[in-house]
Amino acid sequence: MGNAYLWVKTFHIVLITSWFAGLFYLPRIFVNLADEKNVEAYARLIGMADRLFRFMTILAVPAVLLGLTLWLYFGVGAGDVWMHAKLFFVLLIIGYHHSCWILLKKFRNGLNTKSGVWFRWFNEVPVLLLVVVVALVIFKP
Repeated sequence: MGNAYLWVKTFHIVLITSWFAGLFYLPRIFVNLADEKNVEAYARLIGMADRLFRFMTILAVPAVLLGLTLWLYFGVGAGDVWMHAKLFFVLLIIGYHHSCWILLKKFRNGLNTKSGVWFRWFNEVPVLLLVVVVALVIFKP
């Protein structure tokens, strides 16, 4: 497949890793926001969450596009059952990312009704999704 394939794969992995760093950290900020009573600290956390969400979205878009390039242009996993399963879980990850945006908007508008404990559990979702996707890529069942 050549060097182009290897570069696309390299950048895909780096961008996915970086995107997931944001998906792991943003809900931790949500935990703090849910428990924060100090107005100034709350505003600072909102600013951090806004900047992180923008940055992780900037990472997510090319990560997904490079993944599609690997699949559609280079034929990685084309027609394989594991790829269809992986794509399903990628859609769940994108949905999780979108739900973070919705939750952030609620925090911004002072409309959050969920507890810090709820956000601690919410924070575990991307870990499970990542494990499943990596297992599908490695084992190709």
